[in-house]
Amino acid sequence: MVRVALSVLCCSAMALSAGAQTGSAAADANATPRLANGRPNLGPLADGKGFWDRGPGPMVGGADYPPPDEVPFKPWARALYDYRQETLAKDDPHVRCTPPGGPRQFAVPFGLQIIQVPTVKRIFILSGGSVRPWREIYMDGRAHPEGDYLNPSYFGHSVGHWEGDTLVVDTVGFNERFWMHREGYPHTKALHLVERISRPRLDTLRYEITIDDPNAYESAWTTAWNKSWNADEEIIEYFCHENNRDQYRMVGDN
Repeated sequence: MVRVALSVLCCSAMALSAGAQTGSAAADANATPRLANGRPNLGPLADGKGFWDRGPGPMVGGADYPPPDEVPFKPWARALYDYRQETLAKDDPHVRCTPPGGPRQFAVPFGLQIIQVPTVKRIFILSGGSVRPWREIYMDGRAHPEGDYLNPSYFGHSVGHWEGDTLVVDTVGFNERFWMHREGYPHTKALHLVERISRPRLDTLRYEITIDDPNAYESAWTTAWNKSWNADEEIIEYFCHENNRDQYRMVGDN
């Protein structure tokens, strides 16, 4: 009986060990990919395929924003948000082919791509939809330009740095010609956006933002969502303004 019991224990231990090795191999297969310099690779692997698709959130592109009652609107900003809701977001500039400014670049259909170019100390974020715009993040330690040298734009002026395995991007210099997301939360030229982007696993991009716009909100506020890696496809060739005949009738919620 003792020999039988020992045999059973040995077999069980071997099975547990094999299971642990299998689990470890599976975990390694989904580990964060890295560049030659050791930094996390936030984009495609050696095969060049793949892009960041939608995420699990309830909004377009899988975004996830707090409900309006939890957002510290200033009165005018809440009134504008309510108007946009009452009119079914009919004035959304994005459906009229403007670039997805600010955090909306991470919350639109057709996905995005992140390309790191250490040799020129830049990171580029390429949008799959809209007018196929691209955004540049400076990684060379420069400061934001000031005064007339800061030209307001859809994507603003972005500088980035690494905090461990997280890319932290600081952006100012936005124009007011876009909506931050489809629900219509307002912003002004005073918007200061801080994004924290990480890839905790091969198939997951974590996107966390802090919205600091003292002209539109009583205090800074945050939100976050994940995006999923589509490993087998490439971003489709989509151009919003090509044969866009019916844009002025685009009315409706998500």
